[in-house]
Amino acid sequence: MAREFQRGHKAKISDLTPGTDLYVGVQIAAPGLTFDISCFGLDANEQLSDDRYFIFFNQPKSPEESIQLLGAQSGDTESFRVTLDRIPANIHKLSFTATVDGAGQMSQIGPGYIRVVAGGEEVVRYPFTGSEFTTERAVMLGDFYLKDVWRFAAIGQGFDGGLDALLKNFGGEVAEEQPAAQQPQGAAPSFAPPAQASAPPSFGAPAAPQGHQPAPQAPQAPQPAPSFGAPPQAPGPVPQPNAQMHAAPTIAAPLTPPAGTVPPPPSPYVQPPQPPQYGQVPGQPPGQMPGQVPGQVQPGAPAPYGQQAPSPYGQQPPGVPPQGVPQGVPQAGAGLQAALQPYRETATGQRWTPQNQQLMRVDLTMGGMPVLARQGSMVMYQGKVDFSYKGAGFAGRIVGNATGQEMQLMRCTGRGQVFLAENGAHLHSIELQGDGICVSAENVLAFDESLQHEVRRIEGHGIPGGALFTMMFHGTGTVVVKTHGVPVVLPVTPTTFADCNAVVAWSAASQVILSSQVRLRRNAYPGHSGETVNLQFRGAPGNFIVVQPYEV
Repeated sequence: MAREFQRGHKAKISDLTPGTDLYVGVQIAAPGLTFDISCFGLDANEQLSDDRYFIFFNQPKSPEESIQLLGAQSGDTESFRVTLDRIPANIHKLSFTATVDGAGQMSQIGPGYIRVVAGGEEVVRYPFTGSEFTTERAVMLGDFYLKDVWRFAAIGQGFDGGLDALLKNFGGEVAEEQPAAQQPQGAAPSFAPPAQASAPPSFGAPAAPQGHQPAPQAPQAPQPAPSFGAPPQAPGPVPQPNAQMHAAPTIAAPLTPPAGTVPPPPSPYVQPPQPPQYGQVPGQPPGQMPGQVPGQVQPGAPAPYGQQAPSPYGQQPPGVPPQGVPQGVPQAGAGLQAALQPYRETATGQRWTPQNQQLMRVDLTMGGMPVLARQGSMVMYQGKVDFSYKGAGFAGRIVGNATGQEMQLMRCTGRGQVFLAENGAHLHSIELQGDGICVSAENVLAFDESLQHEVRRIEGHGIPGGALFTMMFHGTGTVVVKTHGVPVVLPVTPTTFADCNAVVAWSAASQVILSSQVRLRRNAYPGHSGETVNLQFRGAPGNFIVVQPYEV
């Protein structure tokens, strides 16, 4: 039975299907509108560094054919074949998008979906409607992304602008479209979809030899998907074939020019060798007279090349910008934009996005799930967001006060983005997929309300009370952990010890034992090391601990 995702839901592909040969179908339609449905193959920086992995109507497959555009079939407006085990190592994400071709908005679309089919059975479906969007002309529907293993995420993120703007967002460039009259007469249009056979080709069949292209055929009715992909015809309106997509192709190219292009102009700061001036000794710096101390300007003599002549005290030399304004940068316009560019908001299409090491953004519109955050941690928000007090209940307050694991939380709901921070601490988002992690309440900034949390006791001997406590989070969602400085993650071995004031978190499957080195004789004399209480960790391979370079 297919799993139905909501916006922001994620899952490992291995949890959905054991196969890697997948069919991706997209159904989107609106009266009087046509759509371009594409797939962007992005690198580790989520950029289109290789334009051969921009799969669209004019480039229907990647070089090794790990991503193929199949066309309309089985009730889908557009469909793809994705073979995960053939995708090159430099491709870390496949982003499936839909854009309006011409005038129109995404708010006009009817019910649609993106689905994944494996072995002829639908394994996951993400439905969406036009009510989720406003004036956007593009939408990022879903992603396959590599995070130790391949995963699928339902995105549903609207995007202003059309296909060109979406392409630029991923780091590509759009060439200017040529007039249609420049196309050679009698040749087939470059935007025409590849010819379809009367029956879908069998995967693994030899490809047609290069140079031999089948003659164009008239559009045919949608055919059943191949055996690896979609099930038989699903109920729903059958999209009509588009009469015309574009008058000319859209060409994508990486921002960095390839080798062999025109070299950049020489730097204005590197000057060619200048001939010696009249009366100047060869090898002597320009502007320096015989017997003159280097760096000293004689009265009445011109300043050395590239330097300003000294001005009276309190006056600014002519042509020099005021102090505080970098030379060579305009005082307004592009200079201001360039100065602020490194600090602009980072948008990745994910629910949780770090803006920098100390600031985290959560998009409440993705997933439709509230967020619980530490009271007072909100520094800014956009959209319609409501904040309310989240009480722990009578029993929760009793347990929190007794164990020191009480969290003063607020509940964030609505549609918008919330920016969270606290005292400049380093923030780290940890995504849980049914597993668990132990972290002290003091180190928790925020987490999805879908996560379950409880107080866990750590047994020990030789300290007052005989135990320590921590919080354990488990389920599906994200928890944001704060640290002092950049932490380090270490594997658990039989001889792993950590200071209880420096350890931040550890895997829930680890066995933790409180090790006390308190000795009456040792404490009775000066020179004690101060390391009295440690935590010893034990566990199978794969368990870990997180330690910060700071002791509370």
